[in-house]
Amino acid sequence: MTAVNQNAVPVDPLSEQRLSESGLRYRIVDMDDAADGEAFLRADARGFLDEEPTGAQLTQMRETMRTRRNIGVFDEAAGDWPVATVNSWIAPLTLPGGEVDMWAISSVTVAGTHRRRGIARNLLEGELRAAATAGVPVAGLTVTEATIYGRYGFGPAVPVVRFTIDTARAGWSGRPVTAGRIAYVDKQTLTDDLERLHEATRGTRSGQISGWRGRWMRMSGLSEGDKEAAAVRGVRFTDADGVVQGAMAYTLAEQPGAFRSEMRIRTIITTSDEALRAIWQFVVQHDLVTSAVVDLRPIDDPLPWLVADPRAVKTEVHDHGWLRVLDVPAALTARTYSGPLDLVLRVTDQLGFAHGTWRVRVDAAGRCSVESTDADHDISLGVAELSAVYAGGVPAAQLAAAGRIDGDAAAAAALSAAFSTQPAPHLGIWY
Repeated sequence: MTAVNQNAVPVDPLSEQRLSESGLRYRIVDMDDAADGEAFLRADARGFLDEEPTGAQLTQMRETMRTRRNIGVFDEAAGDWPVATVNSWIAPLTLPGGEVDMWAISSVTVAGTHRRRGIARNLLEGELRAAATAGVPVAGLTVTEATIYGRYGFGPAVPVVRFTIDTARAGWSGRPVTAGRIAYVDKQTLTDDLERLHEATRGTRSGQISGWRGRWMRMSGLSEGDKEAAAVRGVRFTDADGVVQGAMAYTLAEQPGAFRSEMRIRTIITTSDEALRAIWQFVVQHDLVTSAVVDLRPIDDPLPWLVADPRAVKTEVHDHGWLRVLDVPAALTARTYSGPLDLVLRVTDQLGFAHGTWRVRVDAAGRCSVESTDADHDISLGVAELSAVYAGGVPAAQLAAAGRIDGDAAAAAALSAAFSTQPAPHLGIWY
């Protein structure tokens, strides 16, 4: 992992120049300056249609943002708040066989008064140039709109599942948990459990990144301004030796006139199959609950196989983790592969970072080497497609069938087999 400090990376000079020519100032925000930091946070909340944050919320949010590289775009005629925001930090991205530095991008907003002026383009391209300058080979983000980021070379690489469970109908058929127990915990304990369990498990699935304290406080109902804070409950699973192997944060919403509730699960994190089964059994058999909803579960979650009626579990797969390869050799050699490979890939990248023709060899042990070549290519694909298959969650053969990857069927199949990984990639947080 790199020792680069993202907060020491200056703003991108090209985006700075372009925005300056439009009468806008593009600069790093100082979170240690109360006025500067609060203006950024208020503009960020406005951009995501959130309510105006309170003073206590701002204080808490600044603690998280101090560790990030926060950038605002300012228009003197529009007041002291930025008219656009973005922040970023370097996070370890789990891959098959290891990790790679990822430039995590968040808080991308543009005020409704300043749209269609090229601001978003300069924010995103500026972040990619900053990452490349810092030597970070991959960028990533989670998105509220799926139609924006492909133009910048991002691909939807880590799909997840949203479950809606008819608990009154589902029935439990899973193997009984014979040792260990489920117990309620207070919110502080829940916060600590979630943080510890995430760090213990994030290296087990490709696509995960490290969390942060504010994230777990929010899940457990300790964040300022959380309207559901009083309703948040938490349970943990401990094994026969008293070791915590799982935790869940959730709320219960009463259904009008029914004397029953819907369980809204904020997060589930487990370190063992037994812990996951125990928590799912707690959900499915909870008294006075007729339905349960949870998002950001891995696509190979065993829930449908744990209930008597799998049709009582509605499964919706959707995009979540988006990745963007910036340095092809550094990115591809950072992971291991599931099968041998010897192909020439022609990668097109309008922004130039990953553009080129690359000989990719994977040996019998799954180790990869990459070199630039003038040889004829076997596969042609865009950087968004390369980024989509990178973590192992999207089969290259599926993209080839969609016409997104060009090459013969055997080459696409070999690429799919090599990049595939088990268990399925997963990203259990928004950022």
